[in-house]
Amino acid sequence: MSVRLRWLVIVLGLLVICVPLAILFLRTHERVTHTEHLPPQGEASYNALYVLGQALRADGITVQSRPRLDLTRMPLEPGDTVVLLQDSGEVPAPAVTELMAWVAKGGHLIVRTPPIGKDSAGNGPLLDALGVDSDGYESYCQRFHVRDDPQHVEFCNGRRFSAEPPAGVTLERGWGDDYDLVFARLRHGQGRIDVLADMAFMQGKGRPNPTVPPNAANAFVDGLHDKAHRDLTRYVLAPNYGKGTMWLVYASRPPSLWNRVFYLGWPVWAPLLLALLGWLWQRAQRLGSELPSPAAERRSLLEHIRASGEHLLRFGKAPLLHDAVRRAFLARLRRRSPTAAALTGEAQVQAIAAVLQWSHERVRTALTPPASHDVAGLRDRIRLLIQMRNLL
Repeated sequence: MSVRLRWLVIVLGLLVICVPLAILFLRTHERVTHTEHLPPQGEASYNALYVLGQALRADGITVQSRPRLDLTRMPLEPGDTVVLLQDSGEVPAPAVTELMAWVAKGGHLIVRTPPIGKDSAGNGPLLDALGVDSDGYESYCQRFHVRDDPQHVEFCNGRRFSAEPPAGVTLERGWGDDYDLVFARLRHGQGRIDVLADMAFMQGKGRPNPTVPPNAANAFVDGLHDKAHRDLTRYVLAPNYGKGTMWLVYASRPPSLWNRVFYLGWPVWAPLLLALLGWLWQRAQRLGSELPSPAAERRSLLEHIRASGEHLLRFGKAPLLHDAVRRAFLARLRRRSPTAAALTGEAQVQAIAAVLQWSHERVRTALTPPASHDVAGLRDRIRLLIQMRNLL
């Protein structure tokens, strides 16, 4: 078979295998587009006004973001706008005086009332200087007429307030129900101060709408993803829009180094921690023996000796008991009278009798083993041997 014919056969074989598989795959699979909304990353994760700042920069406006209000690092100029998302009750009195003087020169200040659920004594120096009182006011939604959404509401989670401006400050516009306001625009000198019950509508933290598909156009219902919120934000920023710098005080701090290490670096420090704990466990000093302690004796030595003697006596081993006492006597005899201990038989009996000054018969009886079951004879002979041992 030529090379050309061989390659032709291979190509035909591949076509026979691949074409049916491709047809089967296309008939059993369908292309689906799925939109997955990822959590914010970087500055957007802690700066609630990050999206607002990006939108303003795209519109050609100079934007400066600050985590907290710091007038020493914020060179405010007439025509600037300060969006103070930070709790207005935390602004100290000296800063309030500087802000009021800056507003009188043409600045625009946007503040909100203290959040619901925060225990605070009074309204704070800033709201007191504006004649705004939010203590004891309830929180309920305010209808906001939108052409495409007639049931649209705002400020559902904001603390309402009343405004009685002091001398030098006038109420230019208010929005709310009777004396319960959610928005008030105050005029002070050449500038304006806007007081809001809440600023959630201008924060760029969108949440999914559970009533619509995730990939729908209206999948996000709050923050600047909502068209009504963009319109309301544009209205609030209108007095100095495009005139100066927008200062966005987002009332937050970026995550600390330890926070990032703990939550983002756990794939590194968790194995290292386990390895360290294992090494410490291996090198740690043992508090006790690895072997179990020996069982404590339940009887004294004398009880064991007595029980052993009774056992031997019960089974006819009386000569063994006599021999043990006799060997103890002879051991002392070797130390006291080696000559007598070296003798055997009758000569030894005579020598021991002479040393102890006993009769030959008495010594002979003590050294003679008793019969196996002669308990009385065993006792007499052991008594005699103990006496002889004590006399040496």
